[in-house]
Amino acid sequence: MTPWNDAGALVEVVIVEDHDAYRQSLSFFLEATGRVRCSAHASCAEALAAIAVRPPDVVIMDIHLGGGMDGIACTRQVKERWPAAQVVMCTVHEDDERIFQALRAGATGYLLKRSSIDEVVDAIRQVLAGGSPMSPAIARRVVRSFQPPDLGSGPDALSEREREVLDLLCTGLSAKAIGERLFVSANTVRTHIRHIYEKLQVQSRVEAVNRVKGERR
Repeated sequence: MTPWNDAGALVEVVIVEDHDAYRQSLSFFLEATGRVRCSAHASCAEALAAIAVRPPDVVIMDIHLGGGMDGIACTRQVKERWPAAQVVMCTVHEDDERIFQALRAGATGYLLKRSSIDEVVDAIRQVLAGGSPMSPAIARRVVRSFQPPDLGSGPDALSEREREVLDLLCTGLSAKAIGERLFVSANTVRTHIRHIYEKLQVQSRVEAVNRVKGERR
């Protein structure tokens, strides 16, 4: 693995990202540091073929990708075949399920796409130095997963609005449909759902619905 402080060598980075503009801009700005050489690909198949030719130091991996394989499955293949490569997820997804699936697959770090280019560069530095970079919101979720439930958790801790959202979740409605029913935006509904998951100590809609059904028996 090429250390970041080795001024005589470029850090090899592979970007796996199917959004053309984001992939191209990320590659441009990383190479503009003068410390990185990028190989950027739109699919896992393309990336795996390129990695087989020249294994990278760091892979920056999106989760939602076209071509039949998502970034979590691709991460698993990368780590099985090239264990020295450090994989940093860079995605819009911040739900617990995907975070832990990615980490279990072998990802070393997890960034949200709203991260600045400086934060992405710093993440590369950190993984090369043995660290595990994460966006603050992701780090908080990881830490929370190891904490015992507090007294303010459980169905009794839900607000009236959160109970309304949970009841509608139990009927199978989407966030958009719930928003239309309650006259709020889908983003507002997603925020309520996130708070519901936190208070119920669950990680998915199915777990939340099962939890509330169990409480009502």
